[in-house]
Amino acid sequence: MTQSANLGYPRIGRRRELKKVTEAYWKGDVDAISLLDAAAGLRARHWRTQKDAGIGIVPSNDFSFYDQVLDMTAILGAVPTRFGHEGGRVALDTYFGMARGTPDASAMEMTKWFDTNYHYIVPEIGPDQRFSLSSLKPVEEFREAQALGIHTRPVLIGPVTYLLLAKPTEAGFEPLALLDRVLPLYAELLARLSVAGADWVQMDEPALALDLTDDRCAAFDAAYRSLSTATPRIMLTTYFGALGDNLETAAGLPVDGLHVDLVRAPGQLEAALHALPADRVLSLGVVDGRNVWRCNLSGAFERIEQAIAARGPERLQIAPSCSLLHVPQDLGSETGLDDELRSWLAFADQKLAEVAALATAATAGKDTVADAFEASDAAVGSRAQSPRIHNPAVKARTARVSDEAMNRASPFRLRRARQQAATPLPAFPTTTIGSFPQTAEVRKARAAHRRGRLDAAAYEAFLRTETEKAVRLQEKLEIDVLVHGEFERNDMVEYFGEQLDGFAFTEHGWVQSFGSRYVKPPIIFGDVSRPKPMTTAWSAYAQSLTERPMKGMLTGPVTILQWSFVRDDQARSETCRQIALAIRDEVVDLERCGIRFIQIDEPALREGLPLRRDERDDYLGWAVGCFRLAAAGAADETQIHTHMCYCEFNDIMPSIAALDADVISIETSRSHMELLDAFIGFSYPNDIGPGVYDIHSPRCPDADEMAALIDKATERLQPDQIWVNPDCGLKTRSWAEVVPALENMVEAARRQRARRS
Repeated sequence: MTQSANLGYPRIGRRRELKKVTEAYWKGDVDAISLLDAAAGLRARHWRTQKDAGIGIVPSNDFSFYDQVLDMTAILGAVPTRFGHEGGRVALDTYFGMARGTPDASAMEMTKWFDTNYHYIVPEIGPDQRFSLSSLKPVEEFREAQALGIHTRPVLIGPVTYLLLAKPTEAGFEPLALLDRVLPLYAELLARLSVAGADWVQMDEPALALDLTDDRCAAFDAAYRSLSTATPRIMLTTYFGALGDNLETAAGLPVDGLHVDLVRAPGQLEAALHALPADRVLSLGVVDGRNVWRCNLSGAFERIEQAIAARGPERLQIAPSCSLLHVPQDLGSETGLDDELRSWLAFADQKLAEVAALATAATAGKDTVADAFEASDAAVGSRAQSPRIHNPAVKARTARVSDEAMNRASPFRLRRARQQAATPLPAFPTTTIGSFPQTAEVRKARAAHRRGRLDAAAYEAFLRTETEKAVRLQEKLEIDVLVHGEFERNDMVEYFGEQLDGFAFTEHGWVQSFGSRYVKPPIIFGDVSRPKPMTTAWSAYAQSLTERPMKGMLTGPVTILQWSFVRDDQARSETCRQIALAIRDEVVDLERCGIRFIQIDEPALREGLPLRRDERDDYLGWAVGCFRLAAAGAADETQIHTHMCYCEFNDIMPSIAALDADVISIETSRSHMELLDAFIGFSYPNDIGPGVYDIHSPRCPDADEMAALIDKATERLQPDQIWVNPDCGLKTRSWAEVVPALENMVEAARRQRARRS
């Protein structure tokens, strides 16, 4: 019998219950018992949902209050000393402090989980790190499910991936060197799970999809040989790409099963069938865990039949390609989508049904689930033939794009002089990244307008008032280049997608980005074009309120692509180029409105980088080209900014320079300016705004702390290159946090000017 399995389920709740109760706990509105009770209720509901959908192998320990890597850090007791943990179980407030910071300790770094828009909290590991089993969360949640009559397969981040994701606290040190210290804790945890009744554990090792050196492959071998005597049995889980040259390593490990991603890498099936020993279970990830398109069941079943012919049905499992964490929970909640578009989609709950149908077909034949296959075939055919997907005019325009269209009129050196002549700025100019606090009043007004309780005129008047308040505040603070605050925007991608053809939107399609920060990605289903200007009215209004320069705020084409659910029936590069042309038109229209500073945010540029190096040049070529295409319509006197956050630049510095943005602002405060090391040897030619305070933490650093970070920046950059700004937009913070932080930021910039005058 072929089993159905799930690798992970969205943890946030159908109505974002986890966000609401977690933030209430942070505010002191609910106590820890209420928080824990709400989490238990969500877990119970999610386990039952999966069981009721026909999933034979249901995961546990896929729930997290913040992040599964942070959970593993707490389990291993790897708490940085600044958080005052003295051994024993990691307290809930310590756990949240590591993620968000405390008044006395800065938060741990955060970066993207492989090539997704999910962020994880980066472990900090040094040569003196001591580990201890400081949480039994996996055991407790397994028992919790067991008490409900649901036998689960606990999920753990594997030891090698965990250490490879860690940040060394000393230069030259490799956290993987401490593998021998970590493995006994994994063995103890497995033993405790076995005593509790677990017969299998899912060990997530997505690092096997990366380029691995011989010593890292040897670490996998050492780790799993060490754990091979432990029970329960281990399902080694890989995803986000092909095993490639790591297949021999993975297939040779003494584990009981191997999961492969056949959505991202369908071509690896034949090699996996030959490489994996006959006595091992092979888990086939045939349903896309990262996108919202309905599975082509007939196409997926062809791969399953190939596996059955090679191995028989008994040692196969059918599963999503990866955890369903990356997709919304239930399409059934979406009443605003038309029937045709709905028929093309599948969210987490619908993907569970697809997995169950495929497993049933593998065991009992397709005829037993004929309705599911017929509906799938109909949806696939409808989508392929629908005229709403293809726009010949859009395709013709992208085909006409020349290399010259991707270049600014003059090189940066000349542009910089012309920009300074047109709009003189002081040394260490100050600005912010774009958004200002989306207060309860802003959210309430937006919701009232959306539901028809606040008419368009009243809503616009409210937004104008909020915008003017933000402008006056920035004038009072003496910020040099202002922003309008983006009060009219719900999300930096959704706002643009709502105004572009080829996009669709959900009401409840939330996915977790980090912690309690959830996003509702648009769905790109067809060719993309811009029917009319999107941002000019608000930028022009804000500029009319002040003599100081105002930045126009746009989201870049790569980020719109990466942070959407993208059509899978044409190359992503083609879709990105269509978006780039739409943004280019917006840049030109902003200039016509008198805006001479335009920020085209690309925080997702690094995120989209393929995991394998041999695939990166192609991606960087079209991604950088799309940014340049969007920006190159600007005149020399118009200063193009871009923003990137929470990513490493070392391996793509030539591509960052090739963007040719006049100013790039980046996240550097959590790393204490260490990310700027990438800019030292490269001699980055343009201007840089290294973030001087972490907006993802509620703590407010003082002017001395920010000034010290600027000093560190001057050790790596020329002073005349440096802008002073926060790490990211201020949307998620309160005014009570933002105002003093910006006061301190401006004061820190003043001190630098005074020292160099």
